[in-house]
Amino acid sequence: MSGRRVVVFPSASELGPTLAQLVSSRAEKALSAGRSSFSLGLSGGSLVSMLSKDLPAVENLDCSRWLIGFCDERLVPFSDPESTYGLYKNQLFGKINIPEDRILAIDPSLPVQECADDYADKLSKAFSPEQIPVFDMLLLGMGPDGHTCSLFPDHPLLQESQRTVAPISDSPKPPPQRVTMTLPTVNAARCVVFVSTGGSKAPVLKHVLEGGEGPALPSALVAPRQGELFWLVDEPAAALLTSQVERPGPGAKI
Repeated sequence: MSGRRVVVFPSASELGPTLAQLVSSRAEKALSAGRSSFSLGLSGGSLVSMLSKDLPAVENLDCSRWLIGFCDERLVPFSDPESTYGLYKNQLFGKINIPEDRILAIDPSLPVQECADDYADKLSKAFSPEQIPVFDMLLLGMGPDGHTCSLFPDHPLLQESQRTVAPISDSPKPPPQRVTMTLPTVNAARCVVFVSTGGSKAPVLKHVLEGGEGPALPSALVAPRQGELFWLVDEPAAALLTSQVERPGPGAKI
């Protein structure tokens, strides 16, 4: 791994445009290197509104060769407000030129185990011949308990080493049934970007980045084997950090 970068912004509103530029620049880098597509894994939460606002504002953005997947998804109909795909479809996909057949989503009509297997098969076909899907970039959030994707503290899925995608039927955060990338898939990515904002995240962010008592939290287990790791956070979330961080000036690119 080329090292972790913790980048602090005055506010979430100033973080958003930098995130959008980072996604765009990594897409250009992947495509100019001769790859047929730029693969991006999305997460829900505050990332949906942030990306929906700032990504379409990037000048000359061309998403026609992007491939979009989801780091995890709730097993609910796409019309349900809990559906991450549904939120992005309503708020973002109509604003960018991403072909519908280049968006890999779960089939919410299937039982959770079959749904996970079906999504794993979609990824396998899209990333063939790679044994584990290697995304160019994954965008992750972190819950107040330190979970990321649908990988929760002390859950057996943290030990999963064989499957690329797994079902979860006992999520401590509703809805209980979900499909999630496993840690081997997350840590195979070329670039992982966490976005964490708000003062309520400060204690858990300190625990994840600087250590603490007890087992490592799920977010602390994200360490791309051969890729980059970014933590983009705002000042309230970073309030308790004592380790070295970056504070770029206005309009700076990372």
